[in-house]
Amino acid sequence: MHAAFNFHLPTRIEFGNGLLDKTGGYLREIALGTRALVITDPGVTRVGIAGRVVDSLKRAGFETAAFSSIEPNPKDLQCEEGAKFARGFSTDIIVAVGGGSVIDAAKVIALLNTHPGRVKDYEGRGKVTQGVTPLVAVPTTAGTGSEVTRSAVITDTERRFKMTVKDLLLAPRLALVDPETTLGLPAEITASTGMDALVHAIEAYTCREANPMADTFALKAMELISGSLRRAVKVGGDLEARHDMMLGSLLAGIAFSHSDVAAVHCLAEALGGLYDTPHGVANSMFLPTVTRFNAEADPARHAQVAAACGLDVAGLAEEAAARFLVEELMALSEDIGIPKLGDLPYLRHEDLEALAHASYINGSTPSNCRALGRADYLDLLRDGLSSS
Repeated sequence: MHAAFNFHLPTRIEFGNGLLDKTGGYLREIALGTRALVITDPGVTRVGIAGRVVDSLKRAGFETAAFSSIEPNPKDLQCEEGAKFARGFSTDIIVAVGGGSVIDAAKVIALLNTHPGRVKDYEGRGKVTQGVTPLVAVPTTAGTGSEVTRSAVITDTERRFKMTVKDLLLAPRLALVDPETTLGLPAEITASTGMDALVHAIEAYTCREANPMADTFALKAMELISGSLRRAVKVGGDLEARHDMMLGSLLAGIAFSHSDVAAVHCLAEALGGLYDTPHGVANSMFLPTVTRFNAEADPARHAQVAAACGLDVAGLAEEAAARFLVEELMALSEDIGIPKLGDLPYLRHEDLEALAHASYINGSTPSNCRALGRADYLDLLRDGLSSS
């Protein structure tokens, strides 16, 4: 018996090279506001990408301001500060220019611009009571796919815990996806964000919430990312590789937002909440370990992942193909310089129990294809350390 599913993508997507400087024209076309607040971060500001968006908005006749204080792993206090800034500017449309941290923060700022209270008041699902400020997302990394998702992951600074705010109303109205914005990314950021996108595709396909629509996007995302990530890292100016990575990230975002993520994300968010480890890095270092654990429970699905990633698994038994996938993920991590868990200088062995607990209580734990408890998460953490 096949499970029912739904598919609702409220975000209009515009994809192509050179879209960045046309942002103002697109906003004028959708006519959702006149006072545009650009949410970004210091790095995107420093390389001039945010400034190009601001200039485009001004040319199109928008009153424009910028809030550029977003850090990796956005914090609740930063989002609340951004919302205060947004209200002071009488913001009626928000433009997020940056990676997943910026876009997630912008979603929550759009929420708090129209709702009272603090970020933690909206943790979970079903807490958004009315429309939020319209949001346009301009991603500058090929990683999170946040430009097409309906959730925001924000660090609660009091609990040192990554909470998720999720509602269809948080989804951007428009995603302007321009691969050229990623050409200047350093190799290490290209690597970690690219592996993050691969995690999204693999977890969307192998988790318990997988469905035929999400599968279609996930499989194509795996093909694109596995075929271009090494090139994008080694030859940063390869526009074809950058194009395929950006498209793969976008498709993976659509996939997991209509399916779910699983244990890799649970571990990564626990690590990021406690230590502020960049999300892409944390996801990347756990992917091979968790894949080995999960493949035992569903070798057929993992064999299909191996094939989608371009591995020659024809004629192999499903278990052998799944093992080949784990070997490839380990080799890919090594080739593009993903750090190992034991490389983190701040990781303390006495924190492993707390990390296992935070992973276990993550809302995506039930979605993992293999049932697991706190003890399993602790074993995965120890396994990650032993292989470092």
